[in-house]
Amino acid sequence: MKFATWNVNSLTVRLPQVLDWLNAHTGDEAIDVLALQETKTTDDKFPRAEFEAAGYQVAFYGQKTYNGVAILSRVGLTEVVPGFAVGDPDPDARIITAMCGRVRVSSVYVPNGRSLDHDHYQYKLRWMSQLREHVAALCAPTDDVVVAGDFNIAPTDLDVYDPKKFVGATHVSEPERASLASLCDWGFVDLFRQHHSEGR
Repeated sequence: MKFATWNVNSLTVRLPQVLDWLNAHTGDEAIDVLALQETKTTDDKFPRAEFEAAGYQVAFYGQKTYNGVAILSRVGLTEVVPGFAVGDPDPDARIITAMCGRVRVSSVYVPNGRSLDHDHYQYKLRWMSQLREHVAALCAPTDDVVVAGDFNIAPTDLDVYDPKKFVGATHVSEPERASLASLCDWGFVDLFRQHHSEGR
């Protein structure tokens, strides 16, 4: 199976590009599952018909102007969970999970954090903790699971173009990195780093 993830920053604006990209990948290169973030559209305006015409089942969880996540699958789509499966409801549309064939897939848009002294930063850390609880509630580490999306966290200094410019900023703070490491320790592998050990 081929998985892809894309922060589209408005599906309304970029729908033609997404469809063109999917249609350009055919045969052995076809994308089986696509996770989308920042769709920025309400559920009633999600372009379901266009994706279905391209051969995909869709699950989406939207919000006007901000956030929004979706999963497109051509290998089946069941057991859809919009939002977190456990804990307090998140006011933002930032996670959706579904079974795509035999793989449980989550599309996530992790909060930015804004700045280390901002309430949004604490929200981000709580969100990451709840993400780990969500995964653990739905899966076992031995299951086939993919969590894809925009994490807004650079796991190591290899993931930023100039570490000195990010000192004291979000995305690279130790608590954020620890929250991502905790998720990986549950049983995940950072596939990007596995295939690009030299950095970005």
